Amino acid sequence: MLSSGGASRAVFTARAFCDALIALVLCGVPFLLGEGEGVVWATEGPSPCAIHYPSDHRLPWQCRRLQRGETLEKLFGQRWVDVARFNRIDRRHAQPGREIKVPTRLDDVAGFTPLPHWYPIGAQEEKLILVDLTEQFLGAYERGRLRWSFPIASGEPENDTPAGEFRITAAHRAHRSCLYTIEKTDVPYPMHYALRFHVNKEGVGYWIHGRDLPGFPASHGCVGLYDERMQSDYYGRPALPVLEDAKTLYEWVLGDLPDAGTLLPVADGPRVLIQGQNPGRRAAAGRSPKKPETIEILPGESIN
Repeated sequence: MLSSGGASRAVFTARAFCDALIALVLCGVPFLLGEGEGVVWATEGPSPCAIHYPSDHRLPWQCRRLQRGETLEKLFGQRWVDVARFNRIDRRHAQPGREIKVPTRLDDVAGFTPLPHWYPIGAQEEKLILVDLTEQFLGAYERGRLRWSFPIASGEPENDTPAGEFRITAAHRAHRSCLYTIEKTDVPYPMHYALRFHVNKEGVGYWIHGRDLPGFPASHGCVGLYDERMQSDYYGRPALPVLEDAKTLYEWVLGDLPDAGTLLPVADGPRVLIQGQNPGRRAAAGRSPKKPETIEILPGESIN
């Protein structure tokens, strides 16, 4: 079924309609990932089209299932970055068999962000980070004005990202998960450009860091940002990394603070406001709870 951003249904060509019916019939059958590039499952996680954000109603869009040989770059040219951000998805996950939201007019998503360009709450602060779980977007503000805006992958429904007011207290450029590994390997999952914003009473640390963005909330409670260089190094895709939001935010937070690459305490770091609710709860219903993302306690800290 193909949907639009509004209440009305999109009208498609006969071929597109047939393609949609075939895709439904073949639900669960692997699709070829380009010529000789292996096989992926079209039903891996909820469709980005099934995740609805308040900003979806600001512009018209249609849901399209990617076909063999199609990539964001081939379909949208230089605008592929805007379409990726609109879908909160990375190129490794925008593969044949996956559905994506396609704006009716690409100009509508130029420099897309659902966040306000002016945020009065941060007017008196040099730096403030706003995480909107409902929109799955993060904003970095300087004196209340939006400096950076990034799509995120927050906690999946059974492992929600904590909401509230926090502060960046630690940074680690080459952080790795203590609990999770890259799929089908024993390699600890890389959490590069990690910024810790919360440690709960059990000693579980929550971080903003680079990770996969599959187009829906998928972490174990952390806030994930684009890190295509990590994906290229560990997964081999994409060949030419472009999106490195985690690095950009990390460097913005640290500023002139010396960084030797080790776990770094951050005194009086930027305030972090996390608001809203997970938009993928219904789309991802039925999964089993998982362990927290990582545990990391700095020397001298206690577990309350």
